[in-house]
Amino acid sequence: MPQIPLSTVFYLTLATLLWAGNAISGRVLVGSISPITLSAVRWGLAALMLLPLGWKVLKPSSALWQNKGRFLVLGLLGVGSYNVLLYLALQTSTAINVTLIGASMPIWMLFIGAVFYKVRPTLLQMLGAVVSLVGVTIVLTRGEPTSLLSMEVVMGDLLIMLATILWAFYSWMISRPGESTERQWPWAEFLMAQVLIGFMWTMLFEGAEIVTGHAFIDLNYWTGALIIFVAIGPSLIAYRCWGLGVNGAGPTVAAFFANLIPLFTALLSAAILGDPPQLFHGLAFALIVIGILVSSTAKKSS
Repeated sequence: MPQIPLSTVFYLTLATLLWAGNAISGRVLVGSISPITLSAVRWGLAALMLLPLGWKVLKPSSALWQNKGRFLVLGLLGVGSYNVLLYLALQTSTAINVTLIGASMPIWMLFIGAVFYKVRPTLLQMLGAVVSLVGVTIVLTRGEPTSLLSMEVVMGDLLIMLATILWAFYSWMISRPGESTERQWPWAEFLMAQVLIGFMWTMLFEGAEIVTGHAFIDLNYWTGALIIFVAIGPSLIAYRCWGLGVNGAGPTVAAFFANLIPLFTALLSAAILGDPPQLFHGLAFALIVIGILVSSTAKKSS
């Protein structure tokens, strides 16, 4: 493994565990709350809870207003569109499949870094990314690669793939030195800016869901508890940890840590949803871990 501080490893691992819980919660809430409404309520609550710590970002003298264009994009990619697409994907795809398809993130992270940020990947990083992509392919084909010829991909699979690409752009944006990164801001204000703008984007999407008659919510103690969980854990805590992890390890290595999400999701699915992983999931997990190890070794040699 590379010489990454244990604190950075902890931040990245905790973020992935909480996001696995988010996928499970989103799947459990199917039928109790519409997907975009869930995202809107989640981020509205997160903004209210963060307000006592990050309110200074709203002051006229705040650097937010000098960087409003940048934060409009950050809020759209990291909070607005990604989470809406995730919850929409969970309407037709399983929590395990959604998180395993997200394991293609290293491919997109390397590609975006090379094309848009002129960061050339090493040979071992590319090898690790390919190994992870093989794992994703195994899941997409349900363990039968020959089925690629007659494969029917559900809409949820395509939506989470798009969300993964957008998240790769978001991760590069928050890691670039000299560009309003989290290193330069009080953490609560940096996150507050993203949450507020992301919430505004989400409300635009929510308006479309309301107009088309697809918005609904059926609140009870159980659904209320899950909504509060996704507003605190996968939102405030995980986003804070991911920002720290990306700044500590870099977006490329962080992307390979994100491949732990499928492992945590499968374990939680087995315990909560009664949806235990199958043999082909185990093979995919093994390939994902190999991809992490290969990519981490690449960091040493670069």
